[in-house]
Amino acid sequence: MVSRFEHPAGTYKKIFETCEELAEPLPTTITGRIPSYLKGSLLRLGPGLFEVGDEPFYHLFDGQALMHKFDFKNGQVTYYRKFAKTDAYVRAITEKRVVITEFGTFAYPDPCKNIFSRFFSYFKGVEVTDNCLVNVYPIGEDFYAVTETNYITKVNPDTLETLKKVDMCNYININGITAHPHIEQDGTVFNIGNCMGKGATLAYNIVRIPPTQKDKSDPIEKSKVVVQFPSAERFKPSYVHSFGMSENYFVFVETPVKINLLKFLSAWSIRGSNYMDCFESNESQGTNFHIAKKDPGEYIDLKFKGAAIGMFHHINTYEDQGFIVVDLCAWKGFEFVYNYLWLANLRANWEEVKKAAMMAPQPEVRRYVIPLDVHKEEQGKNLVSLPYTTATAVMHADGMIWLEPEVLFSGPRQAFEFPQINYKGYGGKNYTYAYGLGLNHFIPDRICKLNVKTKETWVWQEPESYPSEPLFVQTPDGVDEDDGVLLTIVAAPGSQRPAYLLILNAKDLSEIARAEVECSIPVTFHGMYKP
Repeated sequence: MVSRFEHPAGTYKKIFETCEELAEPLPTTITGRIPSYLKGSLLRLGPGLFEVGDEPFYHLFDGQALMHKFDFKNGQVTYYRKFAKTDAYVRAITEKRVVITEFGTFAYPDPCKNIFSRFFSYFKGVEVTDNCLVNVYPIGEDFYAVTETNYITKVNPDTLETLKKVDMCNYININGITAHPHIEQDGTVFNIGNCMGKGATLAYNIVRIPPTQKDKSDPIEKSKVVVQFPSAERFKPSYVHSFGMSENYFVFVETPVKINLLKFLSAWSIRGSNYMDCFESNESQGTNFHIAKKDPGEYIDLKFKGAAIGMFHHINTYEDQGFIVVDLCAWKGFEFVYNYLWLANLRANWEEVKKAAMMAPQPEVRRYVIPLDVHKEEQGKNLVSLPYTTATAVMHADGMIWLEPEVLFSGPRQAFEFPQINYKGYGGKNYTYAYGLGLNHFIPDRICKLNVKTKETWVWQEPESYPSEPLFVQTPDGVDEDDGVLLTIVAAPGSQRPAYLLILNAKDLSEIARAEVECSIPVTFHGMYKP
């Protein structure tokens, strides 16, 4: 699953360049045959505007949200894209400058305002960004483009029009909410976010948004907090990007990457600071693993700990014989991986890119196993009795249970990231296959498949080709877990047609078809297939 290519030509820099939105859908040039059951659209989100006038955005997560759509119809494919008309985007375009502070880019105060109005605008507090560049998912009958703040953006998945900005703070106690919800078969949405807990401490809330309402009212209005996880540090919640959910449990991995709220609130108003300035690592905490019952929501007060990791994406979580199996994409150590995702780093020449990645945390696919049945008298011995894993859980004298993972895949500076599974059939259940985007020193250059039971791997890769997260679509009459296709958008900057939608057979990653477009397509993060 390791990359076969180097990228000395540096063509990957092109995926971090601004592009225009389209007035109408573009046709594509197809090779191979588009499976007849693909009838909907592939929706993807990512940055598309990397500077405003002469003011650059500095971080990978700052560029303004661009929505992409590939439509499948009668064996034909069209491509369309539009910028999300968020406040961040509209105001930037109107004022020709960065108006709202992004993840790694500070917005300077309006130079046209006098000192009094500037002074008073400081006390209104910070304007939080609504730049929804990370993902898109359904809530009830509606679709939302999202980032990780309290704002989500309702969009029309057919026209890509922006419909309205929704502030989740109006409905639930949450300071921000992740771009990685879990969605059940009936459409129930679960998500997690930082919140204020009891007695002015920080905590994490799991939120439940019900499925489509009979009376056609907005399900968001009926959002409820299901369960609250405590924070290891009173004023410093951990950064949370996703969480695990099995049939009956939630799993929350509290990493040592912290948001320093005091720094966050003071720095913001006093000097030009951004979100990235407010992260710090607790070098002694390690990683805390929290579990809670799902229905009814109940926190289980057991102390599970492991060595320090950074973690963005859970792969899958399931229960087996009294254990919870937690598969995730880990980055070893306590340093924040986002420190390596400044655009200047990613746009550097290949030797520089490699040099930077040498210093960064190392990626690893890991399986942790959490025992549900824990007895005080069993300290000192491994509590994990599942026959198929080498992961361990050992209770110490103070009742803390130390988790050691099984490594499912590891390659130096070769990450298996942006993981996807056959979510409809196997989300929260015992499963065999994970699909991912292979990062080569942080540059995406291959599609990977991993058998989590045997550790067998498959790779699709072509020179100077930069794919995105692969999404699995099941064959309608499929019986096997991997009966289906993977959809990914590939940038091929050197080619005659600089980008294409690629359809791979999920069984062996062989190519089924590609639909090439005449325009380039920048990096995308997450998305969905809408049947």
